[in-house]
Amino acid sequence: MTTAVAPQSGAGSAGTRSAIAAILVISAAATAFLFWLIYVHPAADAASVRLTFLPALNALLNGLSASALLIGYTFIKAHRINPHRRTMIVAFLFSSLFLVSYIVNHALHGESHYPGHSLVRTVYLLILASHVLLSVVALPLVLVTFFFSLTGRIPTHRKVARWTFPIWLYVSVTGVIVYAMLAAARA
Repeated sequence: MTTAVAPQSGAGSAGTRSAIAAILVISAAATAFLFWLIYVHPAADAASVRLTFLPALNALLNGLSASALLIGYTFIKAHRINPHRRTMIVAFLFSSLFLVSYIVNHALHGESHYPGHSLVRTVYLLILASHVLLSVVALPLVLVTFFFSLTGRIPTHRKVARWTFPIWLYVSVTGVIVYAMLAAARA
């Protein structure tokens, strides 16, 4: 004889707390790794002669992620759940590909510095700082939002997504802006 297991409800169950704790630990480890990679690890190609297209690819992937996010948002506002779900998975895939490309780029080239000391540099640094800080917040938010969606906790998914969407979109858009500003300054 088998017994049915009742699905976990809400965000307060032990399984949910464990999953969120795991997401937070993974996100903290990923963030620590990225800071180590950018600020401690010596660049393998400090002269930046290999894979020089990676910063442009990163901007493209950020732009595609932002586009998918906006399309997914329009789908959910129109109550088109399945297209919304597929589009958000596409946004997640673009962001994941971005992360891989970003890691490769920084492993090879190290951190980038904005040339000059103008007012534009100050604006660039402010945008970059907000981009970096919110990207640290976006990673666990995106993973938690997906967790609630994929486990069928749609009311909780909606509550978290109200925070996740604007932060994820901001990080994606400012990633493109930071690239464009840096590329223009170096031109």
